[in-house]
Amino acid sequence: MSAANALLSSIHLRLAGDAVLTALIGPDGIRDRLQTRPKLPAIVIGEMETRDLSTVTEAGEEHLITLEVWSEGDGRRQALEITAKVTALLDNADLALDGALLVNLLRISARSRREPKTRYYLSEIRFRAVTE
Repeated sequence: MSAANALLSSIHLRLAGDAVLTALIGPDGIRDRLQTRPKLPAIVIGEMETRDLSTVTEAGEEHLITLEVWSEGDGRRQALEITAKVTALLDNADLALDGALLVNLLRISARSRREPKTRYYLSEIRFRAVTE
């Protein structure tokens, strides 16, 4: 398994294993895409960019990951509440990866907005992870 896939799998396990987050989004609230008629709120695993970060002696990668929190019912307040919980679960988390070592995982930014032409709110959380 690649470090990127192992990282995504571990992030999914951490989020899905939290009872408070599951109460906020439901048992099937973590997805890899937003469906046409989505059941909200939901967390969607968005963009991921991976770059080589190897040194002369060590292989390494940098991963920039975007998690999207979608909400409609309680709008921005609900999206930001879920964003705060996701950040608490993942920022500087020590996750076990299959076949790789996670050096660090840090939240680098978050932004929220109302999506035009819908009643959905979107909060995007960007994380930077380094793996060896």
